[in-house]
Amino acid sequence: MRKIGKTRKGFTLVEMVLVIAIIVIMASVLIIGVGTYLNATNSAVFSVSEHNSQINVVAQAAGFDRFGG
Repeated sequence: MRKIGKTRKGFTLVEMVLVIAIIVIMASVLIIGVGTYLNATNSAVFSVSEHNSQINVVAQAAGFDRFGG
């Protein structure tokens, strides 16, 4: 008598769906993290730009030009 059982090798549909769901969740966390990081860098760039503009105004008022004259 022949033994009836699972002889197929591979992944089931449920396993594949779970793996895809985990990958999607990880990708969404990564995208949110990168978005937060980009917002923080844009804020820092704006802050540095404003600071440099204020220094330029003060330097011009004091009679200095860009090349130290």
